[in-house]
Amino acid sequence: MAAVQAIGPGQVRSYAQVAAAAGLPGRARQVARVLAGSEGRLPWHRVVRADGRIAFAPGSAQAAEQAAALQAEGVVVVNGRVARAWRPAPALDAWLWQQPDRPPV
Repeated sequence: MAAVQAIGPGQVRSYAQVAAAAGLPGRARQVARVLAGSEGRLPWHRVVRADGRIAFAPGSAQAAEQAAALQAEGVVVVNGRVARAWRPAPALDAWLWQQPDRPPV
């Protein structure tokens, strides 16, 4: 999935942002299913919930793995949540409509 591969090291996107970038607005759960089946071929660790939380259960091995992978890229993760400076933009659609000539960040 090119939308996930386009997320650079040290960056995060929400499932909804990835879905919108892939031309599938409103399909965040589909993104989660694709990532779950990617068997590590995609940088899945760069995709988090819209509020910055890691989607795995707190304290789970998967949550620890995702937090460690993000921290290795310089992303600050505190208590299973990406620090505010790294969180995805909350209103991607509004941002896109206001600036049609710029790609999403």
